Amino acid sequence: MGGEFRALPVPEGLEGMRVDAAIAKLFGVSRSVASEMAAEGDVLVDGAAAQKSDRVTAGAMLEVTLPEPKRAPQPVTELVEGLEILYQDADVIAVDKPVGVAAHPTLGWEGPDVVGGLQAMGFTLPDAGPPERQGIVQRLDVGTSGVMIVAASVPAYSVLKRAFKERTVDKTYHALVQGLPDPIEGTIDAPIARHPSAGWKFAVTQDGRQSVTHYSVIEAFRRASLLDIHLETGRTHQIRVHMSSVGHPCVGDPMYGSDPNLAKGLGLKRQWLHATKLGFTHPRTGEYMEVASEYPEDLRAALDKVRNG
Repeated sequence: MGGEFRALPVPEGLEGMRVDAAIAKLFGVSRSVASEMAAEGDVLVDGAAAQKSDRVTAGAMLEVTLPEPKRAPQPVTELVEGLEILYQDADVIAVDKPVGVAAHPTLGWEGPDVVGGLQAMGFTLPDAGPPERQGIVQRLDVGTSGVMIVAASVPAYSVLKRAFKERTVDKTYHALVQGLPDPIEGTIDAPIARHPSAGWKFAVTQDGRQSVTHYSVIEAFRRASLLDIHLETGRTHQIRVHMSSVGHPCVGDPMYGSDPNLAKGLGLKRQWLHATKLGFTHPRTGEYMEVASEYPEDLRAALDKVRNG
């Protein structure tokens, strides 16, 4: 990749760890970047080329050529159709994020984002965290709609980031999934990491990060069920991965195994997944508050159709 060359011995605490995970720990890059480095031949262990899934041994010399730092993408300040303000004060902005909108700009994404949309509305977001993520303390997938909170001040950013990290924010989603989960109420506690062969998606893996999803059935239909879901952790694609792993993918989510014919019959063009409510302690007042979002029209229409058989 043509960047900085660095070499470090593998410490005892990383004995047996995958190469990509060890690189991430030692050199401060993401697992996905570490995987790309290995694929490009930019990772050597004791002088020999290493694959991302190889295991390291304590004392081995890990040599890497780090990629050139990429310039952070910048938000495009433009009004975002459907982006609505649910609550605002000097510290917190709660938005209703429509489908097809990213939380913040990322490399390769050319569509609208919440940061740019808020700036176009006249909000001045705090200069905290990475420059492209001004005020962003949580994220929703581009294909997921619903309530998001954004910090409106530097002190609020620190408090809210810590709240999400310490899992004190109550995150509620509703999902329409295929079939009927058995039991109808339960917990999925299964680690999640990038898919070992398809790096653009995620999967339940033994060496993934702890991920916990609590669910209960609200309504059951002939081919699908509406679930109330509470996330204890907040991994990328967590609900989609966990529900797929137990044989009940979100309707309209072919990436994780849903039936495209069912989605087509319901007129659904994305996964039926909506962030319905966030409960959190206000970063300044210390009072507990909740912000809720109603189903958008496409999800409501699909739900009506499945209710009517």
